[in-house]
Amino acid sequence: MLVPGKIVLDHAFQNHYAVGAFNANNMEQVQAIVDAAAETQSPVFIQVSRGALKYSRLIYLKHIIQAAAEEHPEVPIVMHLDHGNSLAVVKTAIGLGFTSVMIDGSLDESGKKALSFEENLSLTKAVLDYARPFGVSVEAELGTIGGVEDGAGVKRIHVTDPAQAEEFVKQAPVDSLAIAIGTSHGATKFSGECVLAHDVQQEIHRRLPHTPLVMHGSSSVPEELVAIVNKYGGQMPNTKGVDIPQLQQTIQHGVSKVNVDTDGRIVMTGAIRKFFVEHPDKFDVREYMGPARDALRDMIKGRMIAFGSAGQGPKIQQINLEQAKQFYAR
Repeated sequence: MLVPGKIVLDHAFQNHYAVGAFNANNMEQVQAIVDAAAETQSPVFIQVSRGALKYSRLIYLKHIIQAAAEEHPEVPIVMHLDHGNSLAVVKTAIGLGFTSVMIDGSLDESGKKALSFEENLSLTKAVLDYARPFGVSVEAELGTIGGVEDGAGVKRIHVTDPAQAEEFVKQAPVDSLAIAIGTSHGATKFSGECVLAHDVQQEIHRRLPHTPLVMHGSSSVPEELVAIVNKYGGQMPNTKGVDIPQLQQTIQHGVSKVNVDTDGRIVMTGAIRKFFVEHPDKFDVREYMGPARDALRDMIKGRMIAFGSAGQGPKIQQINLEQAKQFYAR
């Protein structure tokens, strides 16, 4: 069942868990995400980036996600635009039936230059004005997440200022706010120990006690997954992700959505590499994509359990979704 993002976010926020948000580019990834949600009875965000939209020629992922919702009507699914960088991209996503959009006004449309607070605020307001009549939820970002995703990003992390976060949401009352506290995109997030600015996050939560917060760049990059890639011919040295206990700590202070993309890429790549080494005679795409899909499903199930979303799906089902959608479109 496709639902507005705010319904899931508010339920997660009020019940002190986080919903996992997992990126998808093809059918097998969508199937793995929804199968994991069904098996753990979790709500879930299926995220589609601008690059994924382009890769899938816009309409393919739309229909694959809708097929997943049809196969698993018991799963509350949010179809979410990840890192939209313009009002035009947001309009495209909403036209495709997305139930949630993220406007990333932290960077310009090239993805290389940081926007000012005022520029970010202006862009976010324009997206809110457009999305609200459709009942589509809006996530914004303040601060700069490090690393590169889909060719866009900056090396330097600009930690979110709590006072600015308070003022931003006051002027642009978004449904959720992505903040920067030390995470980054990609497989190499830290050169040493994982250290997040928990004091900053907790101060933002204190100032915004009713706003769900979002953690981007939060893959854990487990050593055992990287080891499989490297064992079967890959070259991924010096990788380091976000420790799950630290993610769980953020959930205690207002984080209601945790984005995971890199872990999914790694686990599927490892499964495919392993299959080809062990079965050099095979060439049927179903025979190697099947194990990759299963490996991704199992990884996602673990994250859903760790984030506390397991078992929450049936509770969200009890909400009067049509009434709630009309309320959020006011």
